[in-house]
Amino acid sequence: MIRNEAVAGQFYDSSFDGLDKQIRSCFEGKLGPAALPTGRRKGRIFGAIVPHAGYEFSGQAAAWAYKAIAEAEQPDLFVVVGVNHRGVGKDIALSLADFSTPFGIVKNERNFAKAIIKKAKANNKIDIDEDEKAHIFEHSIEVQLPFLLFTTRNLKFVPIIIGNYNYSLCEKLAKAIADVANQQRKRICLIASSDFTHYGYTYGFIPFSENIKENLYKLDNGAINKIIKLDAKDFIDYARDTTICGAGAIAIAIETCKALGSKRAELLKYYTSGDVVKDYSSAVGYAAIVFK
Repeated sequence: MIRNEAVAGQFYDSSFDGLDKQIRSCFEGKLGPAALPTGRRKGRIFGAIVPHAGYEFSGQAAAWAYKAIAEAEQPDLFVVVGVNHRGVGKDIALSLADFSTPFGIVKNERNFAKAIIKKAKANNKIDIDEDEKAHIFEHSIEVQLPFLLFTTRNLKFVPIIIGNYNYSLCEKLAKAIADVANQQRKRICLIASSDFTHYGYTYGFIPFSENIKENLYKLDNGAINKIIKLDAKDFIDYARDTTICGAGAIAIAIETCKALGSKRAELLKYYTSGDVVKDYSSAVGYAAIVFK
């Protein structure tokens, strides 16, 4: 089963050559890390928080995370947790499909995915299942895959999207993911796909009308500080008063990475779409954070 691209030509270039050039420009741009990955493989990255907007806006932030991942020891597979923007299907929906991209097919690690479903249902009583409809049009996982293919050999992944959530649910799902990884002796890297504050009339969120850039940075910095402290519960409590779209995915990343041995999180880059277009009247925050 192949899940076809839904946002190629919109969020990122739809041709192989155009996409390759676009991703290289994200690494080499002024807001990016200013260099392609070196190819060295040292240390472990347990997970990362990566934005999921169009590459022209958030691609340079994403490049910071993927450079760190590319320069760390390669995992056996990636678990990519995205957001259910459309509200279609189950609140926790796995796909067992391979995903198509302009760079080629990304293989789904189905045995790992099925084991997560089994353990989460049986041990943690989570309403979780395969739900391909929930994934058809969702972009939050799709936009991560070209970056992963650009930086990773023999890529395998498990895609999960999250709708409604609370801390208890995130904690239980994280435990199931970590337990399966330990039982199968798989070294995983968990990608939480999330943008940060969405500000402006477009998003129905205008908590301030002056010093917008400074206040956006301050608001998102409050969330980032909770993440850096590896405090998923406090982060979710804080995120309730923001428009961080992937707070559930972030909480799952924090708890999963801690369970697998992560001791610290590091902010690599933060900026907003306003910094790209020089207009903060409608702006979204982007952060690249890794768990080591």
